[in-house]
Amino acid sequence: MCGRFYIAEEDKAEELQRIIDLMNRKYNGNPGVKTRGEIRPTDIVMTVANGQSMQQGVFAMRWGYTMPDGKPMFNARSETAAVKPLFADGMKQRRCLIPATCYFEWEKRGDRKIKHAIATQGQEMIYLAGIYRREGNQAACSILTREAADCVAHIHHRMPVILPAEAMPDWLNPRYDAVEVLRAAQTNMNFTPV
Repeated sequence: MCGRFYIAEEDKAEELQRIIDLMNRKYNGNPGVKTRGEIRPTDIVMTVANGQSMQQGVFAMRWGYTMPDGKPMFNARSETAAVKPLFADGMKQRRCLIPATCYFEWEKRGDRKIKHAIATQGQEMIYLAGIYRREGNQAACSILTREAADCVAHIHHRMPVILPAEAMPDWLNPRYDAVEVLRAAQTNMNFTPV
């Protein structure tokens, strides 16, 4: 689930453009940071998180915690993340949001796989709920997943946790219970074969 997400070249969402502009300024033109196109695990991605002063800012993070075998753990089940040693600290105090236009999922129909672009209805962009940790000099993030909303469950049984913009401050603030905030997850989805 959620092995790819996308930021459209032509995306006109003002909030997304603002985040990209901030990334460009902060990281001198974003060397290595994916701000457009199809994004895959281990790519360096744009995130929104609270800095040490609890002020919201943009940060470049690698998508996927590095496991002992060297493979990335790029998703975490939201239902169990708070009690899993690998993710518990992130759920408690290291939360982030990953902006995107949509995410991709593949529907299996017999021998065929059909790729779908999935986004929330009536919104120009989405925020994927994530957690992060430090790995040497680089922060690494993992996207939280949940049981799929009814409207997309036929495509895949899991989906990323997509939070509405009004839940952003609560998700990023560690004083709020992570599990409670995740209840605000979006369930009204559109999907389009691509």
